[in-house]
Amino acid sequence: MANSGFQLLGYFLALGGWIGIISTTVLPQWKQSSYAGDAIIMAVGLYEGLWMSCASQSTGQVQCKIFDSLLSLDVHIQTCRALMVISVLMGFIAIIVSVVGMKCTKVGDNNPSTKSKIAISGGSLFLLSGLCTLVAVSWYATQVSYHFFDPNTPINARYEFGPALFVGWAAAILMMLGGSFLCCSCVNEDSRGQQFYRQSQPSTAREANVKSSPAEKGEQYL
Repeated sequence: MANSGFQLLGYFLALGGWIGIISTTVLPQWKQSSYAGDAIIMAVGLYEGLWMSCASQSTGQVQCKIFDSLLSLDVHIQTCRALMVISVLMGFIAIIVSVVGMKCTKVGDNNPSTKSKIAISGGSLFLLSGLCTLVAVSWYATQVSYHFFDPNTPINARYEFGPALFVGWAAAILMMLGGSFLCCSCVNEDSRGQQFYRQSQPSTAREANVKSSPAEKGEQYL
């Protein structure tokens, strides 16, 4: 029963992380214009994500423009796009696989060993999905930091971390934590099953000896 609760906890943590990864992928606030130092505070705030760039005016009006060309983008943006899409797809597959392998579901309940292996596969996919998101977000943040501290970058053209990066870090941690819970709960269950099997073998052997002893006694009398 404890393992079932542990699996449910890991599954819902990973599910929340997957939703966060989707939000991170579509949000345009991966970086935002900086007003630090001697930067002139403008009436327009600039945001940029993986798919579009936006300008927010002081009146509340927001205008966004989708990137026209894929090949004209920087390499780190193209790579982050690919990693985030792969992360979303792997998370979706992990959600389906984990439902099949969890103890609280009836699918494949006749074979607990196979069910446990399926749950471990789902947890591993959650871990890989969170790792892809962590790499993408951290790489993008590194590029933002590099250009911010680059003396050749104009002050008014510098950007800072946007809210989407923090959402991505939190989502990656939730995803990897949930995947770890799923894997650890199934590994502990398998180890306990093997230990119980080893302990039950001597008692089975003793029972077999006790059952065979009357026959042996009859042979002696003959």
